[in-house]
Amino acid sequence: MTKVAPSFGEALLVWLKIGCLGFGGPAGQIALLHKTVVEEKGWVDEARFAHALSFCMLLPGPEAQQLAVWLGWRLHGVRGGVAAGLLFVLPGLAIMLALSALYVVYGRSEWAGPVLLGLKAAVVALVAQALLRIGGRTIRDRAGVAVAVAAFALMSFTSLPFPLLILAAGAIGWWLGGGAVAEVAPEAAVERRGTLRTVLIWLSVWLVPVAAALAIAPDSVVARMGAIFSGLAAVSFGGAYAALAYLGQAASALGWLTPTQMLDGLGLAETTPGPLVLVFVFVGFVGAYQAASPEWAWFAGLAGGVMAAWATFAPSFLWIFAGGPFVERLRSRPRPARALSMVSAAAVGVIAQLATWFATHLLFRTGDALAWGPVKITIPDPASLDIVALGMTILALGLTFALRMPVLALVAVMMATGLALKAAGLS
Repeated sequence: MTKVAPSFGEALLVWLKIGCLGFGGPAGQIALLHKTVVEEKGWVDEARFAHALSFCMLLPGPEAQQLAVWLGWRLHGVRGGVAAGLLFVLPGLAIMLALSALYVVYGRSEWAGPVLLGLKAAVVALVAQALLRIGGRTIRDRAGVAVAVAAFALMSFTSLPFPLLILAAGAIGWWLGGGAVAEVAPEAAVERRGTLRTVLIWLSVWLVPVAAALAIAPDSVVARMGAIFSGLAAVSFGGAYAALAYLGQAASALGWLTPTQMLDGLGLAETTPGPLVLVFVFVGFVGAYQAASPEWAWFAGLAGGVMAAWATFAPSFLWIFAGGPFVERLRSRPRPARALSMVSAAAVGVIAQLATWFATHLLFRTGDALAWGPVKITIPDPASLDIVALGMTILALGLTFALRMPVLALVAVMMATGLALKAAGLS
């Protein structure tokens, strides 16, 4: 049972809070959305949250932002989806634009290291908590367990493409068929004419600014960025990590950023709330700034950063507002519902793999990457274990599971602990 739906104003405050606290990439943000909207507020039940997550995992682009858009849309229609999606991104966007400006003036900086250490430890704890709760309530049979374990193993130890894995999970669910289905309210019925209108409106919102830039200054870096980031948004299945692999190569080949600058941008993105793909804003800002003449550099940098953000995040509203009503109807049909339930199980395995990857890179400084054909294994070097990071992670786990500390308090305590260790010369 869900609680009474919140007022629009009450929901706005929650979306803003999530936008300000959404550290740790997609795994951390999905965990925060679940903890806030399902566990603390009770606005959406477990089944609907898992159903929405499985849908967002099927889409190109940032799945955590898409999930936020879906939740807002489910509670307050289109205006709710727009508000949730924007507030999920805007705090991190503002910070990333500011950090990008500081970067082009001062270069590389390690001022955020202690804060980042505390945030990463908090994220590991929050993701562990979410995995236990989402997995326990989403996976209800042996088939679900098998799919989740297989997804974790395939994502961890092979180079199997993410879309193929998700499609395979859905196919298994479709083949299994049957199972209990959810009742769908009459308002979930979809009119094709209304869907076409929705597609045209949000496709225009996404592409008109890009087309305008191409028409006004077709040879400019900002216009080319709009086209390239829009294309990436349409094909970047697998979320932030899949998109980053392509962008890193493209940015270097086009002369926008050096590999070192790309790594610096990724580090800055990890210090900000919001989706990890906010690193695209850094690429847009720094790339356009460096390509422009001195008198136009700041304007070009801002335009490049905003264009990157627009082309990356605007498509999420199209996918959710056009596809959400159809997916809601699928909850009442046995085979599609079973297919989506297996996608949900696979999503649990994928989140577990992301969490393991995140924790491994936090705790170990180096490791050996081994590959045999499609099989890939990264073995951490025990000698590179970061004792401070391990202690911080244990502290965060204790505060989360033993003391059940709220998210805001956990983040504040871990950030303060990181700064205190730095002041003491231990970090």
